[in-house]
Amino acid sequence: MTFGLRLAPQHRVYAGFAIYSFAMGQIFPRLPDIKHAMGIGDGTLGLSLIGTPIGTLTALTLAAPILERIGFRRALLGLVPLLSVVFAIAVHAPGPLALFLMLFPVGLMIGSVEIILNVEADRTEFLLKRRIMNRAHSFWSIGFFGAGLFGAALAHLGISPQLHLAIVVPMVATGIALFLGGYEPAPSRFAGNDETAPRLARPTLPILVLVAVTLSAMLMEGASIDWSAIYMRTVFDAGPFVAGFTVALFAFSQASTRFFADSFVDRHSPSVVARVLLATMAVGVLLVFFSPAPLVSMLGFALLGIGSSAIFPLAISAAAQRTDRSAAINVAALSQISFVAFLLGPPLLGFVSDHWGIRSAFGIGIPFIILSLLTAGPLGRRASRGKPAPASEALARGRRSLNGRT
Repeated sequence: MTFGLRLAPQHRVYAGFAIYSFAMGQIFPRLPDIKHAMGIGDGTLGLSLIGTPIGTLTALTLAAPILERIGFRRALLGLVPLLSVVFAIAVHAPGPLALFLMLFPVGLMIGSVEIILNVEADRTEFLLKRRIMNRAHSFWSIGFFGAGLFGAALAHLGISPQLHLAIVVPMVATGIALFLGGYEPAPSRFAGNDETAPRLARPTLPILVLVAVTLSAMLMEGASIDWSAIYMRTVFDAGPFVAGFTVALFAFSQASTRFFADSFVDRHSPSVVARVLLATMAVGVLLVFFSPAPLVSMLGFALLGIGSSAIFPLAISAAAQRTDRSAAINVAALSQISFVAFLLGPPLLGFVSDHWGIRSAFGIGIPFIILSLLTAGPLGRRASRGKPAPASEALARGRRSLNGRT
C-alpha cells in the first residue's frame, strides 16, 4: 500500500537522505549539554559514543542480505522513524555506560539505512541515466543542516535534550509518511544477475583502495559533526547558539558543494574533483588548528564541509558500479570500513583532545588527507568521447534486461 505525496524517483531518494540525516543529526548540537549533565570529560564522552559505530559496523557487515530479503521499502519506512525513537530514548541515559549501550541499536539502524539509501541512489542513477549520487548526499547535508539549526535554537531556548529529541519523533514520522509513503525500490543496476549475496560484506582489494580514499573525509566529517560545538565552547567559550550554528554551517557548506558537484564531475573527472576537494579540506584543517578567533574557526569548518563533501559519494558510485559482486555487497563493504572512520574515529579523538587539546583532534587529519590524495586515482577519469566507458557492456546488458521487464 502506498500513501503520501507522488514524487519522481530521484526526489524520493533526496527526501530519504534528508529525513534520515535530520533524525540522525539532532543529538550532535546537544553533546555539550549531555557532557555537562553527566559531568564527564571528552575522553569518557568519546567512549560512550563508540556504541554507535559498533552497531553501524555490525549492520554494514551483516545486514545487506537481510535487507534484500525483507525488502528495501518495508525496511526504510520502519527504520527511519524508529531511529528517531531510539535517539530520544538514548538521551535519557543516566551515565556514560548506559549511553554506550543505548547507542548500539542506533548504530544498527544507521548502518541499515545507509545501505538502502546508497544502493537506491545508484540504481536510480542508472534508471535516469544521469548522476544523482552527490546531489542525494547534498540532501543528507541539508537535513543535517536543519538538525543543527533546530538543535541550536532549542539549546538557546533552554529546552532539554530529552524534550528536544522527543519533539523530533513525530516530525520524522510525518516526513516519512508524506515523502516516502509512495516509495518503491528501483530495479537493480545489473538486472538478471542471480549471484547469491554472501552473508558477510567482505572488502576486496579494490574496495580497500576506495576506503583509503574516503578515510580523511569520513574522519574530518565525523570530527566536525561530533566535536565542532564542543571545540567552539572549549576554545572560545562560545554560547550554545554559536556552538550549534557551527555544526549547521559545516553541514550547509557540505550540502551546497554536494548539490552542484555532479556537474563538475561530468565536466572533469571524479579523481580530479576529489583532489581539489582534498586540498580544500587540508586548508580547513589548518585554519581550525591555528585559529586565533571564532570567525576564523567557522571559516575553517566551512572549508572542511566543502572539502569532505563529495569524496564518499564518489567512492560509493565507484563501488556500486563494479561488476565483481552485487551493488549492495560492494556498497556495504566500502561503507562498513569508511564508517569506522566516520563514527569510531571522532570518539577516539576525544582521547587526543584530553591529552593534547581539542585543536590536535583536528590537526591529526593531515596525514589521512595525504593518503587520500595518493589513492584518489581509482575514483575514475572522465570517459573519452567515442570510447566506451568502463563496464559499458555490463551496463548495456542491464538496460536490455530492464527493457525486457517493462
